[in-house]
Amino acid sequence: MMDEYSVRQRMLLHAVLLLGAVAMCYPLLWLLSASLKDQAAIFADAGLIPADPSLDNYVHGWSALGVTFARFFQNSLVMCAIVVVGTVLSSSLTAYAFARINFRFKRTMFALMLLTIMMPGFVTVIPEYIMFQYLGWVNSILPITVPKFFATAGFFVFLNVQFIRGIPRELDEAAILDGANKWQIYWYVILPSTKPALITTAIFSFVWTWDDFFAQLIYLNDIQLFTVPLALQSFMDSMGESSFGPLFAMSVLSLVPAFLFFVFAQRYVVEGIATTGFKG
Repeated sequence: MMDEYSVRQRMLLHAVLLLGAVAMCYPLLWLLSASLKDQAAIFADAGLIPADPSLDNYVHGWSALGVTFARFFQNSLVMCAIVVVGTVLSSSLTAYAFARINFRFKRTMFALMLLTIMMPGFVTVIPEYIMFQYLGWVNSILPITVPKFFATAGFFVFLNVQFIRGIPRELDEAAILDGANKWQIYWYVILPSTKPALITTAIFSFVWTWDDFFAQLIYLNDIQLFTVPLALQSFMDSMGESSFGPLFAMSVLSLVPAFLFFVFAQRYVVEGIATTGFKG
């Protein structure tokens, strides 16, 4: 009796999870379906299976803005690569200092770092823009990429601090006995041991930068510098309401890099967050 009840419970749970998965995936399935329909059928036909599927929206949308989407993908990938490298290196190095090195005002500086996580990013938009305009960096990727090399992402610093705190200090002591200095301990002991946290940092920084529209809208004005989010928005600006088909088609393509990046590294995300544990 108990076994039968347990089986029914599991079947009900799986049914609920399946319905939830369908609900979560429906917008993506609709987007894919709409990208294969002509303009008249996108909103007239609510079905997920196109009556007459076509790749015309992909062909037209690829070069509809006067610049091929390959350029926009290249701009986004270059920007994301620089951001990932800067975020991973700076956040891990800063986290090592907070977790392993004693220095004056360490607790105060760590508390200030935590405050940056809770502070809305819009608070600093105007002073940052004025500063970057004074430096002549507006209409370039420098305002988006350079700050990442100075550990401005407090969340990733905190994530790596928590991970490093879980590494036994005996490893540091053994390295010191072998004659290693602080830099060598970081490079040869801490960095290899924090691989899951570093990969988690890389994945989230890549996805957040790839999807970031606000900062790119503020600092990038030349269409040759546009990233994928700005290019998608440009469909509506330059072509009006008749651009829904190409817009949906390019939106589908824009999901591919971030999706593949996450799929190939998802086990490291789970491992990184699980082993971090966010212990105090």
